[in-house]
Amino acid sequence: MTVRAGIGYDSHRLVAGRSLVLGGVELESELGLEGHSDADVLTHAVIDALLGAAGLGDIGIHFPDSDERYRDADSIELLVVAVALVRAAGYTIVHVDTTLALETPKLGGARERIRARLARALALNASAVNVKATTGEAIGFVGRREGVAALAIVTVDG
Repeated sequence: MTVRAGIGYDSHRLVAGRSLVLGGVELESELGLEGHSDADVLTHAVIDALLGAAGLGDIGIHFPDSDERYRDADSIELLVVAVALVRAAGYTIVHVDTTLALETPKLGGARERIRARLARALALNASAVNVKATTGEAIGFVGRREGVAALAIVTVDG
């Protein structure tokens, strides 16, 4: 039995005219995230952490933004594919811990919906998935409300 961990990070610019999707949940917001897919930074960070833990590269290798098949893709669907890749490599996903960095909107009740949505896609009990949020304290691109960033760490066993 080998316990491994992977770290994922993603960030996207906030823009008008796009939806704000975090962890597969669309949040009410005047601004959304710019990107080739749905730009779900939280799910992208989880995908990268999963792939990293299993030694399978990164999201850009498996779902390149140069591939039109992934334009406006639902990142939760990409996460389900990544989970299958990790399992096929012989690993069991044990735990996922995430942090979102954004000024607004506040997650409030959406935090549990995000947690449940990620847990379903990961085929985990919600108690094995953690979602935290922080602000940029008015510094950097997050603090200036120019974008959103996310970090994830995933533990696998195999």
